[in-house]
Amino acid sequence: MTMISIYDVDRTLTRLPTYSAFLLFAARRARPWRLGLIPLIAPWAVAYAFGLISRKRMKEVMHGHMLGHGLPRATAERLAGLFADRIFASGLYDEGGARIRADHEAGRRVILATAAPSLYIDRLAAHLSVDDVVATGGTWLDDRLTSRIAGENCYGAAKQRMIADHLARRGITRGDAHIRFYSDHASDLPSFEWADEPVAVNPSPKLRRIAAERGWPILDWAAGGDTGANRAITTGRR
Repeated sequence: MTMISIYDVDRTLTRLPTYSAFLLFAARRARPWRLGLIPLIAPWAVAYAFGLISRKRMKEVMHGHMLGHGLPRATAERLAGLFADRIFASGLYDEGGARIRADHEAGRRVILATAAPSLYIDRLAAHLSVDDVVATGGTWLDDRLTSRIAGENCYGAAKQRMIADHLARRGITRGDAHIRFYSDHASDLPSFEWADEPVAVNPSPKLRRIAAERGWPILDWAAGGDTGANRAITTGRR
């Protein structure tokens, strides 16, 4: 039996969402004039709010306005590394890092699964000594980072499919794995229901209601408490 712990990143391990923060961080350093284009994103945000464009398309629009469509690889990778350094230094919940270390010590395989870009999540994973990452991919053209997302945005049901594909590529079958899944948001319900041991971390109001109804452990790292934490670690059951 392969013991696996899967962590969402934004608002689960990190105190704040990271995607917009990364775009701002990178634009200020690489293309500061593009900050003046931020108001042009507003109509697209309205279209997204009304369901006229997908979350994936919204993210591509944000990237295109703030970083353009051809950021050189060396620049993109340097900025991603600096941003990951910043998150690791001051943007993580201490409890999350401690739990990842405990999972490692218990012999569990740890995976970060997030809608955030693999560009900087790969580097954050290295800081956390995590080898497995399932994240939203970018598209490169002539060694330049475009605004296009490669494949699916790793969100909702797509995240669960991408995790399953990741395990299959590594020769791990679902029946031979015990999966503990941590996240803060109800959009991850497909992954929660697919896991053996769902754990709600800093849950949104909707997820908190679902977790309470289903008897899932709730970890309130944002509030400094771990309701049901021991059961999450010791039982391995729903």
